[in-house]
Parts: sequence; C-alpha cells; structure tokens
Amino acid sequence: MRNAISRGRGLIATMCVIVVCSGVVQGYLTPLLPVVGAHVGIGGVGQNNLYLLSQIAFAVLTPLLSRWGDMWGHNRLLLIAVAMVAAGSLLIAVRPTTTTLALGMVLQSSVVGFFPLLAGILRSRSPEHGRIGMSVLVGALLLSIGVGGYVAGTLSDEHALAGLWTAVPFCALAIVATAALPTSTAVRAGRFNSVAALLLTLGLGVLMLVLTEGASWGWASAYSLLAILAALLLLAAWIRVEQRSAHPLVDLRLLRNPRLAAVSAHTFCIAFGAIGFLGANSVYLGTAPDGHGFGLGLGAQKISLISLAMVAVGFVGSTLTPRLARAIGDRTVLGVGGFVGAVGFLSLVLFHSSVPQYLVGALTVGLATGMFEAATRSLSVEVVDETETALSVGVNEMALSLGAAIGAAVIGALWACHTTTGGAVTGAGYQWAWGACSVVALAGAAVALLFRTPPWPLVPEADAVTAGRTA
Repeated sequence: MRNAISRGRGLIATMCVIVVCSGVVQGYLTPLLPVVGAHVGIGGVGQNNLYLLSQIAFAVLTPLLSRWGDMWGHNRLLLIAVAMVAAGSLLIAVRPTTTTLALGMVLQSSVVGFFPLLAGILRSRSPEHGRIGMSVLVGALLLSIGVGGYVAGTLSDEHALAGLWTAVPFCALAIVATAALPTSTAVRAGRFNSVAALLLTLGLGVLMLVLTEGASWGWASAYSLLAILAALLLLAAWIRVEQRSAHPLVDLRLLRNPRLAAVSAHTFCIAFGAIGFLGANSVYLGTAPDGHGFGLGLGAQKISLISLAMVAVGFVGSTLTPRLARAIGDRTVLGVGGFVGAVGFLSLVLFHSSVPQYLVGALTVGLATGMFEAATRSLSVEVVDETETALSVGVNEMALSLGAAIGAAVIGALWACHTTTGGAVTGAGYQWAWGACSVVALAGAAVALLFRTPPWPLVPEADAVTAGRTA
C-alpha cells in the first residue's frame, strides 16, 4: 500500500485525508461556541478567550512538533500529533465543561504540526508536485473547515451538544491515513532545546495574559506594566538562547533569508485578522441584535453556513493562486491578498447590520485567506534548501499562529474595553476590532513589497506546468 501512494496523486490524496481532519477540527467548534458557551456558562469574552488559548497552544506547539519531526522522523511525529488531536476531540465530546473544553482545545492544537510535517514528507517523496500539492492541501483544508462547521451546526440544531462529536470519526480516518504514508527520506538530526521551549512558552503565555486581562487590570497599572516587562524579558532571553544554540528550537537564523522573512511577516499580518477574528465572527453572528445594528442573532446552523461560504470562497482563492503567481508574480499575489483582506474588514466596519451586508465583508476576507495560505505555504517551502523544509514551514506556521493568537488577544482586549454593564460587547468594540484587522492586513500588503523573486525558477519546470494546468 505504501508503494502505491509513495508519489504523485496517491500521496497527495492520502495527505488530503489528514488535512481534512485538520480542517474539520479547526472549523467544527466555531459555530458551536455560542451554544456550548451557554451550556457551560461562558460569555462572549470567555468564548473568545477559549479561542485565544488554542491559538497560544498553536504558537507553542508549532516549533516543538517541527523540531521533533526533524529529530525523530516526520511520520512518527505526525502520528503522535494526530493521536493528540483525536484524544482532545474525544474528551470534548464525552464531557463538555469549561476545563475539558480548554484541555481538549489545547490537545487539538496539535493540528498545527500537520502542515510542516506533511511538507517534509511531500518534498522528500515527490518534490515535483510541491507547489500544486500545497495548493491542493490548502484548498482541502479550507473546504473541510467549512464542511466541518456546517455538519456540527446541523447536528447541534437537533441536539445542542451533538455537534461536538463531529471531529471524532475524521480523527480515526486520519490515524489510518497517517499509518499508510511512506516514510520521509529527509535526514534526521539535532537535539531538543528544552530551555528555549520553556522560555518561549512562558513568554507567550505572559504576553497573552496581559493582552487578555489588561483592560480589567488597567493598561497603566503595575500588574500590566510588570507583565509586559516580564513577557519582553522572557522572549528576549528566548531569542538569545536560540541564537547561541547549536540546536535551536526555532532556527531564527532562517529569517536572515530576506524572502522567508518577508513571507513570514506577511503571514503574521494577514493571520492577525483572517484567522484571529474567526472566534469573534461566530460571537457576532450569534449575538442578538442590540438595536443599533450590531449582532445578527443567528443559530449554529446558519453561522456554519456563513463559515462554509467564507471557506468556499477561500478555496477558490487558494486554487487560483498558482496561476495568478505565474501570471503576475508572487510578490503581487501577496500584495493583492493583503489589500483584499484590508478591504474586507473595512467593509465590516461600515456595513454589518444584515446578513447580506455582513457577507460582503466576510466573503472578501475569506478570499484573502485562501490566497495568503496557499501563497505563503508554498513559498515557505521553496525559499530554503530541502534539509530546512520542515523548519522553514514551521517558522511560517509559527508566524501564522502568533498572528492569529495576538489578533484574537487584541480583539478580546478591544472588546473588554467596550462592554455593557451586562457584559455584552458594544458596537464600538466590534468596529474597533474590525478596524484593527484592516490596518494590520494593509501592513501585510506593504510587507509583500519587500519580497523578491530570485532569477532562477523556484520549482522544477514540470511542476510549474502541472500547477498551471491544474489551476
């Protein structure tokens, strides 16, 4: 069986099963947050904080899984990551409480390792299908996020918590698919830097804590200032340890590559809003209208339909990206994606009082999401040597996770500053959040101008032809 899927379409198809699991896991809880939050007694800000917790776990687990994959084998770590996701999904489904939701979402965050590990296998086993393979995988990811949300929302319309079982069968299929993948031929090397892992975890944890609680503490209070100082010192110490280590957890020296640095900075900026606002999107759609045009009061199934529409548009953007890159260049594609995202969030600031109005902005953001995910994941593979593939993709995935986590934290902080006495988010809170996402997306478009395409082809000619035909 392994021989039949060792290259080409069979390999990509098997990887798609694993990526579909990742998408379902990332999408099925979003439309359920209002319903599940009400069941366990968590309000809008608390629901966003649960989403924030998962994004912190994403940021921490990205370098851990990538590094362990380089040390112990991409296939072995992929199987461990899939098992962790399955355990978290089962825990949430069996006993949904605030504690199990938090723990389960942290375990589910192991999906962040799927793409770096799959990229290492794909590049070593079928490099000529690298760009089109990544495009197909991103498209499958986006579609499965929407389908998973729709299935979960439909189940929850019949029984409030039934949708929590959505991810479990997909996790079982992913375990089987992972076991069938051929072994990566990439060289295994390095040692695990536990000090760097501890400093990174503590630094990110303290940073997210102050972003989450700063409004209640007071931004100028001693608690907030000390927490900010502690976060900066911990992260500075982490950077110093990484730079001095012969076996860094995250090889920050890769960012000396100006093309990878530009791609990662662009990823951070677009993920800030496009991924960071997904939890907030569900909260807004599920909130009853406040009389001033804010909140749409939709049920889980309708929320999931809007999420499905967003990822369907994202799928179109993802599959068109290889052809666009060939026609107008990678730098222009990155710039256009950032600009489209900024326009989408600006539209939400101005027009949001009905479902059709909201859809205009949300679908525009979905298009930008598909474009940036396909472009940056392909480029992060291509701008480095094969021996650095997993590390490079890991750096880019970490930029995505950090952008999403900080975006969710900033949205939560803006919401906390604009709430009613009953704890509901005011219209100004939503507008400030969308406005911040628009500004950062525009910064991502500006960063794209720094990307320079080398004078030699980034992919083998055969792959370029295939990518153009398929797209």
